[in-house]
Amino acid sequence: MAAKKRLYRSKDNKVISGVFGGLGEYFEIDSTILRLGWLLVVVFTGVFPGIFVYIVATLIVPRKA
Repeated sequence: MAAKKRLYRSKDNKVISGVFGGLGEYFEIDSTILRLGWLLVVVFTGVFPGIFVYIVATLIVPRKA
């Protein structure tokens, strides 16, 4: 039986809290691409929505044990 895939904040691949490192590990893509995409979203939608979503993700997504 295959192990269930879970989303965690990364302990190894982190810049601030490991949210994008964990997303990169979960979706098996480079976390740098996710960080650049997030930066574009922040630039084009305004700073507040992007920062708010990142803070919420940091609070909701558990740390990898």
